[in-house]
Amino acid sequence: MSSAASAFDIKSASLDLLALILRTDNLEELTTALDARFGPAGDAPAEAFLLDVEHLPQAAETDYGRLLPMLSRHGIRAVALRHPDSAMAEVASRYGLAYSRGLTPPRSSPGISEPAAKPAEPAAPVASAAVPTMIIDRPVRAGQQIYARGGDLVVLAMVSAGAEVIADGNIHIYAPLRGRALAGARGNTSARIFTRSMEAELVSIAGVYRTIEQVLPESIKGKPTQIYLENERLVMTALGE
Repeated sequence: MSSAASAFDIKSASLDLLALILRTDNLEELTTALDARFGPAGDAPAEAFLLDVEHLPQAAETDYGRLLPMLSRHGIRAVALRHPDSAMAEVASRYGLAYSRGLTPPRSSPGISEPAAKPAEPAAPVASAAVPTMIIDRPVRAGQQIYARGGDLVVLAMVSAGAEVIADGNIHIYAPLRGRALAGARGNTSARIFTRSMEAELVSIAGVYRTIEQVLPESIKGKPTQIYLENERLVMTALGE
């Protein structure tokens, strides 16, 4: 066998990536928003992201030469560009990115569902033994983000307004949840969010999200609550019912 034939193999592979969905390509606005949400990346290694630009009205004209380094400074390393127009493949190639036509974007749950009868609860997913549960024993303050990659996240203190906690598995918060909580970040529809006091700004399960802009029902406001998906709707119910 020749050395050329044995130098490498090609096999199928799949990668789980979080998507950064851009709503604007105004670099000043984006920088301010990223500073407020994440702060500087520091010495932490950059996380690979898929950059979704479908919502930009002039995506092909975006200054990616300035955008990509700015994202990198915030710990976001774009490795692929997503847009339904196949002409964007040339733009992606120009900047050394892979190209994807894209899938259905995250869905917003149409509202809070409070079923009259408690539904049968699906079995909670068990995190892989190779990925230990991440435990945070300090408050998560405004502007901070905690991400439990590949497993569950347990927070023993308050998640403040303006803070964000993310997990590929379940999220357990044994304190008030006043910021954002995103469970099942890589598509785990069985993931759940549990909190001792429901006061969240936003909750999401596997990309189905709900912003809390109106007053929460008295049945869950400030009370122990669980959040899960049922028929692609977010269900929020008081624990112990």
